Amino acid sequence: MTDSDRAAFLAGDRPEDVLIYLNESAVSNPEALESHGERTEEGIVLVLPGDQARGLFQKAAGIDPMAFAKQAMGTDGDVDADCLDGTCPDSDGGDHDTRFVFAFAEEQNEEVGNIYAEGDVIHAYASCSCGTAYADKWVAGER
Repeated sequence: MTDSDRAAFLAGDRPEDVLIYLNESAVSNPEALESHGERTEEGIVLVLPGDQARGLFQKAAGIDPMAFAKQAMGTDGDVDADCLDGTCPDSDGGDHDTRFVFAFAEEQNEEVGNIYAEGDVIHAYASCSCGTAYADKWVAGER
């Protein structure tokens, strides 16, 4: 994976792929994933085809990605545009580090309206070190 893979995903140009960010504290061996992704300051980010990404996420995070997304959808939060960090809605000044992010792009759909009529939409689901799971979405390329 290259930085341009992540940029293309975040621009909405890779709707068949999934982005996974794993903080090094959330996985036992982040080095094992480096050949599949891009090393960041605090973890690793991967952009992979959907099925492969979902399987890797489940193995690395220990939770089914769709169950995680469903859980996170109940709580609005802020995920950074690069999907490498977020702001936990339960933040009280204590330890609130982003453990992992699972994100996918949904192609523009004018029939649905709302944000979906404006362009491709990035859906991002994050897990905080405090245990809170939260969701965010935005029009690709507008953050």
